[in-house]
Parts: sequence; structure tokens; C-alpha cells
Amino acid sequence: MLLPVIFVSYSLSYLDRANFSFGAAAGMATDLNISPAENSLLGSLFFLGYFLFQIPGAIYAQKYSAKRLIFFGLIGWGLLASATGLITDINLLYLDRFLLGVVESAVLPAMLILQSRWYTRNERARANAFLVLGNPATMLWMSLLSGWLVSEFGWRWMFIIEGLPPVIWAFVWWKVVSDHPRDASWLAPADQQALDAQLVQEQRGIPPIRNYAAAFKSPKVIALSAQYFLWSIGVYGFVIWLPSILKTRDMTMTELGLLSAVPYLVAVFAEIGVATLSDFSKKRMPLVWPCLLFAAAAFYGSYLLGSTNFWASFVLLIIAGAMMYAPYGPYFAYLAEALPANVAGGAIALINSMGALGSFVGSYGVGRLNDVTGSPGASYLLMAAALIVAAGITFSMSRPAPPPHAR
Repeated sequence: MLLPVIFVSYSLSYLDRANFSFGAAAGMATDLNISPAENSLLGSLFFLGYFLFQIPGAIYAQKYSAKRLIFFGLIGWGLLASATGLITDINLLYLDRFLLGVVESAVLPAMLILQSRWYTRNERARANAFLVLGNPATMLWMSLLSGWLVSEFGWRWMFIIEGLPPVIWAFVWWKVVSDHPRDASWLAPADQQALDAQLVQEQRGIPPIRNYAAAFKSPKVIALSAQYFLWSIGVYGFVIWLPSILKTRDMTMTELGLLSAVPYLVAVFAEIGVATLSDFSKKRMPLVWPCLLFAAAAFYGSYLLGSTNFWASFVLLIIAGAMMYAPYGPYFAYLAEALPANVAGGAIALINSMGALGSFVGSYGVGRLNDVTGSPGASYLLMAAALIVAAGITFSMSRPAPPPHAR
């Protein structure tokens, strides 16, 4: 009952952050007289707001209520997303994109905190994968819907229409979701107690961390933050600018929507497959780094092809997109299992905030490189390089620690 509502809520947050790419491809910059540099900044400014307010939001969700935070977030980001279609002044558009990032900043950490209170180790990777499936699944249907809305009504109405569902859904969220099993009226008291007891038992196996300051200085948290920063450069360089990259070939907006949806369709199956393997094998990080390495190789292959073969390059972009999304389930399961509950919210927020900073670098960097060079080749190299280093950090964390006498 809980997971489908969480999935839809997270999906709606991706709808409102990623449809900007369709507005950009549909001529928003021309209509508003926005320069290429300004357009790149607009595409990435969301992530600056997202970066700055992660930790306060996550601490609130852990200490008080993830349910309440996300309820007001749904209403806020829906109204701000719709406002994108009404604004004519670029300075107001900058503010709107920044505030949209602020309002959505605590969504993922709050969702992960909520899931850690409801799902045990045997099902956590699949539960987290189902949550994060909101990303590629939304990109899949959003690509189709946005392409059609732009073709029929223009980019302004696309933003206005697609901003309304989160506002409506907020009230479904409020009615169904509970912060803890003990608060859920639809769960039998015996089941509430059994689930709480099992989650408490799992926490006993996690080395304690005294407070947030100690957690933020932990080598593990620092390494995870660096890894997620680099991973996000690849993901959001891809997400924000895929339609613009594909638009270099002459096609209608509806055709562009269909092509843009394909990588996300493949990503859905890849993510489910890797998460299922992770829960059955109990492996987390050893399943993450090979996926990132495959994604880097696919981007490099697209770079080598250049503009000589559109369809071969498109197949490689499908592989890159799917492989970047595939390991999210085991990755977030690892975070819940490696960090004690008293600091998990803040630590996950720090890691995710570094991912937001990487998203800003990826979305801005890819947009600028594509503009300056006139082709996506240089941006493919940027995303490949970031993913290779991320894979290296992940590999080092997935190796078992040496025995004390070998150090």
C-alpha cells in the first residue's frame, strides 16, 4: 500500500525537474530571447537550490516528519512548475528554477528515511529501486507526454499542465502515508511490533557514529559523497540535455519524445534486474561499479562515432542511460545498511547534496560544451570521465577490508 504512493510522489518530482529539456528543445529560449549561456544556467540552476537545502530538510524529516515535509513539498513544487509556463522575465525564471530546487531538495533523503523505517534488509534494494524507478519511469512517459503537449499546445501550456498533478496528489499522500509502522492504522498491531523489532535488530549490527559532525567527517561518507557527485554529472548531463542532443537530427517534437523515451524504458528493466539480484545475493556496492563502467564506455563509444552514425550512437546512449540508472537500488540500500539511524538522515542528505552539486556541474557543463563546440562529443567525454572515476571509488569501497595484521 505504501510503496506505490511513494513511487508516484517521487515520480512527480522528476516530472517537474526534467521537462525543462523539452521546453528548451521546443524554442523557449528563442521566445524569451534567452542566450545559450543563460539557457545552460537555467537548465542547471534547479540543482543549486537542490544542493543548498538538502541537509536542513533531511534533518527535519528524520527528527520530525517526512510525511509533512513531502506533503507541503508536493504543493510547492507543483505551483512553481506551473509558474514556469507563465513567466516572461528571465530574472523571475531564474528565481523560479532556483526555488523549485529548494522545494524538492529534501524529497529523496526524506523518502529514503521513510523507506528505512518500513523495509528490512531482505527487501530494501528492491524497495529503493522501486522508489528510484520514479526517475526513468517518469522520464519515459514524460518524454511521450511532453513531446505531444508541446506539439499540440506549445511549451508554456506543457509546463502549466504538468505542474498540476503534484498539487492534487499531495492529498492522497497525506491520507495514505505514515511516518512509522506504529502510526499506520491499516497495519495490524502485531505486524507493527514485529516490523519495528526487526528494524531495531538490524541497527545493532551497524557501527555507531556519535553525531552529525562525526558522520560528515567519516571517510566512508566523504568517499560516498565524492562518488555520488561524479555519478550525478553523468546522469543529469544526460537527463537535462538528451532531447537537445537528439534534436541535432531533423525530427518533429513527437518523434523526439518517442526517441527520448527509449533509454528510460530500458533503464526500468535494468534497474529492476540489478535490484532483484542485489537482494537475493545480498551484494550492494560490487553491483554498482560495473554498471558505471559500462555507461562510461558507452559514452566514449558515442564520442568515437561522432556524427557519422546517428543510430549506432543512439544505441550507445540507450546503454549509457540504462547503466547509469541500473545500480540505484543496491546503492541506496547500502546507505541504509552502512549508516546508523541516528545520523542516517543527515549523512544521506550530505551525499545527495553532493549529487545535486554534480547534477549542477553536469547539466551546466554539458549544455555549455554542446553550445561552444556545436556537437555533443566533448560532453560525452566529460560524462565518461566522471563515471570512470565514480566507478573507481565504488570499486575501492566494494573490496573487503584487509585483516588488521596486513595493514
